[in-house]
Amino acid sequence: MTHATPATNLAAAETPAAVASSAFQTILETIDPSTITYTSADLEDPIPDISQPHTRLVLERAAEILRQGQVVGMPTETVYGLASSALESVAAQRIFKAKNRPQDNPLIVHVSSLKMLRSILKDEQIPEVYTDLIRAYWPGPMTLLFPRSSLIPDEITCGQPTVAVRFPAHPISRALISIFDRPLAAPSANSSGKPSPTLASHVMDDLRGKIPMVIDGGQCSFGIESTVVDGLRMPPAILRPGGVTFEQIRQIKGMENIQVYKKHFTDAAMEQAPTTPGMKYRHYSPEAEVVLVEYIKPKDGSDSSLQSSTKATTGQYSLILKEIEKLKQEGKRRFGILRTSLTSQATAQINGNWSAERVNGSFNNEDVIEFPLGQGSKPEDVARELFRGLRFLDGQDVDCIFVEGISEEDEGLAVMNRVRKAASRTISPDSTLTEFL
Repeated sequence: MTHATPATNLAAAETPAAVASSAFQTILETIDPSTITYTSADLEDPIPDISQPHTRLVLERAAEILRQGQVVGMPTETVYGLASSALESVAAQRIFKAKNRPQDNPLIVHVSSLKMLRSILKDEQIPEVYTDLIRAYWPGPMTLLFPRSSLIPDEITCGQPTVAVRFPAHPISRALISIFDRPLAAPSANSSGKPSPTLASHVMDDLRGKIPMVIDGGQCSFGIESTVVDGLRMPPAILRPGGVTFEQIRQIKGMENIQVYKKHFTDAAMEQAPTTPGMKYRHYSPEAEVVLVEYIKPKDGSDSSLQSSTKATTGQYSLILKEIEKLKQEGKRRFGILRTSLTSQATAQINGNWSAERVNGSFNNEDVIEFPLGQGSKPEDVARELFRGLRFLDGQDVDCIFVEGISEEDEGLAVMNRVRKAASRTISPDSTLTEFL
């Protein structure tokens, strides 16, 4: 592949000597994702069509930084990723250093073609069990476990015999991998343990000065990490729920009996030596305490009717207000609520001018700040806003963030997985407070 010479302004912004150091004046470059298209649905070796010179120049500069063994923040359809070469130990180590990531937490490898995937697999063969899954959901927010080949460094897999691989759908990440012409390792581009970044500004907040470059491609469309599927075990398992749902996957041939880790089975050995991110450590936590208010299932058994959902979310909100009164007696003064009720979102849509800065609760005007995530009956909307909401409320210096839980159906399973990992405690419908162990 022929690479263009980087533009003078980009090249001057970060010299090779600076890139080789451990402290950076982080470049932030914006790309319009619509300037990158793919005219063919063929996944064997697709070539990006880049219509804007600026887009190509930014991607070429990012690829140059990656070739120097450094890392780049890039958008994907799930969350922003911190990318490095997946074939170089030193490059992978820089991901762990920038994020302060535990050394036994594996990285996901990202490819831009099936040809690239085969090149890093043992015997260069894609297991047949994945054929229909790949056809249905790649490129997209789904990661698959494969037998590891000797090309993949230990730093990527943390010594495990398998490697997790994803074919992202976001045009910027796809194009960057294609131009770099090698697979990229890319966990979320945040400080380890914090809420995942869904905006470039989130990456800059966490990693400014620690990495050479961040590419701004706008807000991530899914907002939570990819679904991780292990089809090498029987029955197949979802090790981490994400953008492709349990309900969708079990419709695929060979996946009818798929199980969800921690819902249908547990494995202590797997948790101590995880094969994929998100299995061992507490994640997604802001500085403020996070309290989950469990979803209250309507008595009629329906999760979708307007009347039933409104009653359920009203019950959650009442529990939150009671808990706030208790915490105020303990000296806490400022609170945030991530709302998943129909009322807050419906009001925002009707008014047409919602901004989180102006949505306050009724306690002395400034005591409670609400951030509407969307309707609980539309979990894909809640997923898109979850991490942005956690980060926004944390920036308001609240003492505690309450999250209204939603039904664990469809994308709701992934949403609640992330909230449970972020929360230090939960309030159940009977108002009993339970500590997370």
